Amino acid sequence: MSTLKHLEAPVFVALTAQGRDLAARLSADWPGSELHGLSGRAEPVEVRFGSVAEHLQELFAAGRPIVGLCASGVLIRTLAPILSDKHGEPAVVALAEDGTAVVPLLGGHRGANEIARTLAEKLSIGAAVTTAGDRRFSIALDAPPAGWRLGNPEHYKAFVAAALAGEKIRLEGVAAWISGSDLPFSKDGTLVIRITEQRAAGSDRELVFHPQVLALGVGCERNADPEELLGLVHKTLEAQSLAAGAVAVVASIDVKADEPAVHAVADHLGVPARFFSADDLEAESPRLATPSDLVFREVGCHGVSEGAALATTGSAGKLVQAKQKSARATCAIARSTGLIDAHGAGRPRGSLSVIGLGPGNAEWRAPEVEALVRQASDLVGYGLYLDLLGPLAKDKIRHDYALGEEEARVRAALDLAAEGRDVALICSGDPGIYAMAALVYELLDRADNPAWRRVAHKVVPGISALQAAAARIGAPLGHDFCAISLSDLLTPWEAIERRLKAAAEGDFVVAFYNPVSKRRTTQLARAVEILSVHRPAETPVVLGRNLGRPGETVTVLDLADLTPDKVDMLTVVLIGSSTTRRVERADGSCWVYTPRGYAKKMTPMEKTPLQAPGDAA
Repeated sequence: MSTLKHLEAPVFVALTAQGRDLAARLSADWPGSELHGLSGRAEPVEVRFGSVAEHLQELFAAGRPIVGLCASGVLIRTLAPILSDKHGEPAVVALAEDGTAVVPLLGGHRGANEIARTLAEKLSIGAAVTTAGDRRFSIALDAPPAGWRLGNPEHYKAFVAAALAGEKIRLEGVAAWISGSDLPFSKDGTLVIRITEQRAAGSDRELVFHPQVLALGVGCERNADPEELLGLVHKTLEAQSLAAGAVAVVASIDVKADEPAVHAVADHLGVPARFFSADDLEAESPRLATPSDLVFREVGCHGVSEGAALATTGSAGKLVQAKQKSARATCAIARSTGLIDAHGAGRPRGSLSVIGLGPGNAEWRAPEVEALVRQASDLVGYGLYLDLLGPLAKDKIRHDYALGEEEARVRAALDLAAEGRDVALICSGDPGIYAMAALVYELLDRADNPAWRRVAHKVVPGISALQAAAARIGAPLGHDFCAISLSDLLTPWEAIERRLKAAAEGDFVVAFYNPVSKRRTTQLARAVEILSVHRPAETPVVLGRNLGRPGETVTVLDLADLTPDKVDMLTVVLIGSSTTRRVERADGSCWVYTPRGYAKKMTPMEKTPLQAPGDAA
């Protein structure tokens, strides 16, 4: 299945043990694929799910290609209510659980047909591809392979309809993937397929394909207006009658890796942005058309735009447009002798995603978390947190660190991102609450490292322990609350005591993080002593341990009974305010909540508890 490296690996979804066995065999040969199974019926698997409809719809909404080992009707009925954009939806393939039939249902030209054919080859069966052009001509002209662009997709349907009606096609130019198909070619064909990097409008009678052989080198002043650079690029392309679709990459010097204008151009053209060091660009100086000593004094090379374009196209590449200038930007174009591998030139702008897993339960993760982890090349974090990712961590480069190595983790993550990697720094809970996000920004703030500052970075929230504990027991955080870490490793105990006294006097519900450790056993007792001055001994206390993980416990006790031996570092402690209530239930359990004061707005009848049938009046 190595032929599918350019496609996103699918999720194999099994509903039965037989389907699971077939999916396990097929997914084992497919790097990056995942095996999901229905709980209790299709195990063992990497990911279990309880609701077939919910799971399939979540995968589809997240853009994940799906191979469902089930009846096609299951997939059709489940996904039909959420279909909206045929051009943006992922591939969906139905595979009989006994391996006797495979049918691409959705996204035929976005991978489904190719996935189905590859599975069929593996199983020695035929793929039930129904796309007319694919079946007749063994090619999908509206989904060209990597390195090619269809210049006039709006004319595709009419063109293929004419070909299906019997008209012949004249091929002008060289494209092995087209000439090797079963299209009806003829030297005097009335339909035309034109291969060119030049601008061409095309029509219902002529499809235009652009080989991506052009490298666009750009440079600009810091914070240049993106519209200025975009205007210069279009003007430069038009001057040579070159098609934007023939551009494979936008390239520049590495100090511009965080320049919004450069990325705006790349996004506009739908191609990657790649960056070179000054030394790499200076190596191209003998081939520059307009070398500049001024540019060399400023950035260490004699030309940015020309050098970047030439560095991308290799030693055989040639400038087809020397440097063009606007007030604050430059642009140049080089042509390669073949298709440009945009991902093999220079390096990308690195990214760092600071990700919160929540308590660790996969069902509590934000969809954005899973998307960014799948996108990441490298995972950095405490080993236990990386383990919690389960199959998401498969095929990723892991950088495991021990507890206490927080700064080392962040520095390593930033260094990796500065090399052009997509890095995910994994935290439990929420990364902005007593976690790594603050340290990331602190190091960016105080460290004199320009390469770190050029990295793209974002923080992805997760469910914090205080939220998880509150949700498990009711609504203890229903009114004003605060969070205090009892660890004095980074904060003097005197400062922690001041905060405890302020929280006690303010009558806040208080969440304690890091309540005890092997060497710290007195802080929790002192905190209870301070709070007890301002609230009753029977104030409800919630202890949430291993939330969302095996061995989870949630305990409710009185403030007077809270002692350090009842708590460990895996426990979050929620201490109620003076108004927090514990309500006992008939089954012996309870819930805890903190009212916000709605009772003051209720009528006397609303305040009266409802009587059960048969109760005495």
